[in-house]
Amino acid sequence: MDCKKIIILTFICAVTLTMITACSVSYKFNGASIDYTKTKTIQINDFPIRASYVWGPMQPIFNNQLKDMYGSYTKLIQVKRNGDLKVEGEITQYQQRNKSVSAEGYSAQTELSMTVNVRFTNTKNHSEDFEKSFTATASYETTVNLSAVQEQLVTQMSKDICDQIFNATVANW
Repeated sequence: MDCKKIIILTFICAVTLTMITACSVSYKFNGASIDYTKTKTIQINDFPIRASYVWGPMQPIFNNQLKDMYGSYTKLIQVKRNGDLKVEGEITQYQQRNKSVSAEGYSAQTELSMTVNVRFTNTKNHSEDFEKSFTATASYETTVNLSAVQEQLVTQMSKDICDQIFNATVANW
């Protein structure tokens, strides 16, 4: 009798295990939902700085991160012109403001913000075209000089904006 129970339990476990592995769901949180049979290329133009306050290295930091993101997470070939997808725009705002005040009445934290205007064109499906602004912020202690943390904060904000642009253009979620 015990032998029959073991065989039945083994059979049930095997069937259950087979069903679990056969019915798996796959999620891609950093990948793109692109039909590579139709869409093969992407054109990413450099984003110039059109903000009134400028920090020179911001432009190459942002442009390189944006191109690297599409290169890392898609199989799209980056081209200089006539891409199936086209991403272009400009850095429209870069500013700092007081975020919080200390008990003594002085600024305790400063918030840095960056805004990028993006125009996206999908030549294979123009219903997905858009023009939209994306913003990211980062804070630092007022006791720290901006020049000491600026590269780190701009890199962090650029990554955040690149994530937003990627999700809006090819991730479709």
